[in-house]
Amino acid sequence: MERRSLIGFVFLALGDDMTRWVTPHYWPSVSANATFALRFIGPACAAVAAWEGARLKRGRVFAQAPSRSPLAIAFPVLMPVLVMGALGTATALFITSVAADAGLGVPHLGMLAAEISLLLANTLCGYLLGRQWNAVISVPLALVVSFVINAYPVSWSILWIRHLVGGGLSNCCSIDQTIDMRAIWGALVFAGAVIIGALVVMHRGRDGLAVILALAVTAGGFLGAAQITKGLSADPVKDRPVGSLRCEGAEPRICLWPEMDPEAEMVRAQTRLTVAELRKEGVAVPRAFTMAAVAKSGEAKLGFEPRTEAAAVPVAVVSGMLPPTPVCAERGDPYFGDAAAGPVAAWLLMKTGMPAETVSTKVLPEEFALARQAMKQPHAIQLAWYQANTRAIRSCEVKPQLRFVKRAQ
Repeated sequence: MERRSLIGFVFLALGDDMTRWVTPHYWPSVSANATFALRFIGPACAAVAAWEGARLKRGRVFAQAPSRSPLAIAFPVLMPVLVMGALGTATALFITSVAADAGLGVPHLGMLAAEISLLLANTLCGYLLGRQWNAVISVPLALVVSFVINAYPVSWSILWIRHLVGGGLSNCCSIDQTIDMRAIWGALVFAGAVIIGALVVMHRGRDGLAVILALAVTAGGFLGAAQITKGLSADPVKDRPVGSLRCEGAEPRICLWPEMDPEAEMVRAQTRLTVAELRKEGVAVPRAFTMAAVAKSGEAKLGFEPRTEAAAVPVAVVSGMLPPTPVCAERGDPYFGDAAAGPVAAWLLMKTGMPAETVSTKVLPEEFALARQAMKQPHAIQLAWYQANTRAIRSCEVKPQLRFVKRAQ
């Protein structure tokens, strides 16, 4: 009954949250988004395990000198609880994989190991509460405490602590990112310490030395996991290795991730068409376009996800051609180039052949108006306007020449 209820809850209550940001065709994102259910599956396992522990307490099983060890008694009792958690996790993975149209593949093994470890830790702690108090106290206590520990750290400003319970895993990953393994190791170390501590108490009961040892192991695991996850941001991700990129062509060379295969032919054709239109207008175009997280010198980044449409390709090409915000602006120096980014982008989009009415929906009205004014100038003046403003975008020392067009009229 509990299994069906948990599966139904994951389907009906969590489906939208788990699939809203999943990256199509990308299994690390499928696995990460499925971990959102952990903060609900973990408390469910803790509560059911508390019920089982309280049931053994009520039956005075451990007061009757049983022939089996406490761990041997607990194992068959808790196995159905762990199966329930595993089914809930599998349901979450099924939902996110279908939403991502991921096809055949396997979940990220590191994330899956962290999930299983945390579910086991929740289950054992709930069981110990049931061994300590009657069900009327232990079951709601296990449910509430487990939910607070699993769900609330995500909202705290102390970023590292959320990674101890896997709270940041669900923020991974866009197509050019992969999980930072420190987040997984932090969860594994903390969960492992809790599991060892719980097993010690389960085996030795209320023995003072056992309790002290369990607390020491748990505290050590907490501190060790804290050191591992210290410095991680809210999103524990890093750039995806570029070795998986599939590059074709020359001038421009176009590098796409394998997950783009269903749209790869269209993307490459539209990119080459866009580049040809810009070169025809005298615009210098990078020699390569890449979906890597960071483009190298001479390359431009293509920033879109799988399931993209042909109309999105010119926008991605133009966005990749705009100079990045300079370091001087990021450190707080006076910077005026951001005012030129919108008009320059609109001008480039119209140079690719995109209709003006479509371009007007992608930038602010005043930025579109400046780009329209530029389009009315002689070709040489347009190129000079473009080059001057791109210099302003990439530097704190150059101011944009947005009114240059008006003086040229």
